[in-house]
Amino acid sequence: MGTQPAVVGGTEMQAGAAQEDAAQRALAWMHERAGDATGRSGERYVDHARATIEILRELGVDGAVLEAAALISPADRLPLRDIGAQFGDEVARLVEGMRQIQRLRELHSAPGAAANGQAETLRRMLLAMAVDIRVVLLRLASRLHTLRYHAAQRRPPDAAIARETLEVLAPLANRLGLWQFKWELEDLAFRFLDPDTYRELARQLEERRAAREAFVEAAMQRLRAELAAAGLRAEVSGRPKHLYSIYNKMRSKRRALDEISDLRGLRVIVDTVAQCYTALGIVHAIWTQVPQEFDDYIARPKPNGYRSLHTVVLADDGRPLEVQIRTREMHRFAEYGVASHWRYKEGAGGTPARGGRAAAGAGHDEQIAWMRQLLAWQREVGQALGSAQAGQPTAQPAVEERIYVLTPQARVIELPAGATPIDFAYHVHTSLGHRCRGARVDGHMVPLNTALQSGQTVEIVAAKETGHEGPSRDWLNPQLGYVRSPRTRNKVRQWFNALELERDTAAGRERVERVLQREGRTALAFEELARRLGFEAAGPMFVAVARDEVGVRQLEEAVRGPAAAAAGTAPAAVPEQPAIVAPRRRAREAGGRGDGVLVVGIDSLMTQLARCCRPVPPDAIVGFVTKGHGVSVHREHCATFARMADRAPERVIETAWGEEALRGGTDGRPRRFPADVEVRANDRPGLLRDITEVFARDRLNVTAVQTLSRQQVASMRFTVEVPDAGQLARTLSAVREVNGVIQARRR
Repeated sequence: MGTQPAVVGGTEMQAGAAQEDAAQRALAWMHERAGDATGRSGERYVDHARATIEILRELGVDGAVLEAAALISPADRLPLRDIGAQFGDEVARLVEGMRQIQRLRELHSAPGAAANGQAETLRRMLLAMAVDIRVVLLRLASRLHTLRYHAAQRRPPDAAIARETLEVLAPLANRLGLWQFKWELEDLAFRFLDPDTYRELARQLEERRAAREAFVEAAMQRLRAELAAAGLRAEVSGRPKHLYSIYNKMRSKRRALDEISDLRGLRVIVDTVAQCYTALGIVHAIWTQVPQEFDDYIARPKPNGYRSLHTVVLADDGRPLEVQIRTREMHRFAEYGVASHWRYKEGAGGTPARGGRAAAGAGHDEQIAWMRQLLAWQREVGQALGSAQAGQPTAQPAVEERIYVLTPQARVIELPAGATPIDFAYHVHTSLGHRCRGARVDGHMVPLNTALQSGQTVEIVAAKETGHEGPSRDWLNPQLGYVRSPRTRNKVRQWFNALELERDTAAGRERVERVLQREGRTALAFEELARRLGFEAAGPMFVAVARDEVGVRQLEEAVRGPAAAAAGTAPAAVPEQPAIVAPRRRAREAGGRGDGVLVVGIDSLMTQLARCCRPVPPDAIVGFVTKGHGVSVHREHCATFARMADRAPERVIETAWGEEALRGGTDGRPRRFPADVEVRANDRPGLLRDITEVFARDRLNVTAVQTLSRQQVASMRFTVEVPDAGQLARTLSAVREVNGVIQARRR
């Protein structure tokens, strides 16, 4: 056992030497092919490759990445076929991924490309097109050296390069947690894009540098002493300042340089999370805290995984001092981001072998869940990090994966993985989706249920706009695979819902006209009839009549007039009872049917639950005194109750659910209340069976069923007995999950 560390150390040294030899061999092979050829910047390709390799070594990447860094350019002299033959398929894939990203940049730099509004999509597509995350590291390291080279030559690069760095690559480094890359990329790009502001800000910081360094040194000494006195082993250091970050804060907060809180900063690194909070208490005991400037990124990490405690205190001179407190593990992640997962993985000692695949499995799932969300990886976590075996089973994705395809005008469209040309058409425009009749992918006609891939160019063949075009119902059939995106599915359903609404409106209008003719009231305006039935306009009334939500008898009574309607739906006025006008301020369980409803001020008044709205505990309820039938109990917002209350407000009476309704009967069993449920679904064999199985699983008794199928859409109405509205809501949620169900709701 005692010799094990030496063996491990020897293995690491051997692996490092092997990587160095492989990188040097790749550089020599590239130099032999490219000679002293130079790129656009004027730097030799071999010098650029050598410097990029040095940057990548700081991240502890594997040998394949170092070899690929030497072989990217010039592409015309380094064919992929030759690279694969000399260095293996893994290196060739990394080189091809890097070249794809370079081609993508050229595409968006072309005249007419809509790059301004698509910076976010471009950032994500860079990763979606990459072979794995190591390709992105190659891109960032290459750009970092390009900017360093121009800074050393005192010659600015093209403005497009500096702008792309600031808008695309630096935020990308931030998302991967590569803060060292992010800060240097930002500062260098800022230096070239706005040199005057950069020089002025640097001058102001330099003027105060001596005083600032003296203050920070004194603050470090004091904090170290206090931490040591508390028994904490901690590293305390000054925190470097980055010009672009300071400039952004000055601009966004509209403050002068002296008002920026983190110009002077300390960093404290401890062993455990508990020690982080102990150190925080010590900092606040030494200096006065600024409460609004405290951020706990340990309890609530940033989306890119960053964790730390940030606090601002007022130092002895009354000016702000920022202190960051974190563990060593948090600090490694803050410095190297995703790279820290393979640089410091368990048992690897810091330098993974080229084929090392062990530590990127389930143990890192939580640590990199943020990356999978933001970057929409299509491979298992280990593969995304470049350290899992090809063909290994993939883990269940944290969120839906995405693909990125192009329009013929080079506009990038983001879609769910597996999306079809129909999804693409609806994403471009709803009208184009309705008129979609065919598609060309990369110039070739394909079926409309073809799954698209990232990087493809899609062109839609559309029907002419005649006003009669529309989608096919087959598109909603999941077995046929025409639609992948929920957004597309909703658009198609909306089209058929609108078509059905138009048909129902026409059918309802026809029914109303027949009743008007039969009653001899053809002069009655539709708007007046709608008002009598409680509708704001004639259109909703026609739809309700067509869908049997307004019965024939109810319609006839409304046509005959308000008096007849009142006689049919509500009893004639009864003399006001003293018990209602002056209630005795007590309530007893209602007698009669025993609906579990209490009527305030009445001892034993019969109650009945209204069929028009079927209230269920704990719905807000209200009562209406009827003639000969006691109190009719309605839901508070029932349209029928509202009409009756308008005609006879003196009959409205206060009601509430009793203990028996809310907690069950005397035998302890919960009461059951009837409720009406409406379900609309794409008709198919076994649909009714699947829905009733949901009711049976939740132990809800179905007492009535009505079904009607029209244009392949089934409309079903169920009356079920439920203990309360919460159970009904849970059951309806389960019904919505049944295959083909479009809508499930309580009437």
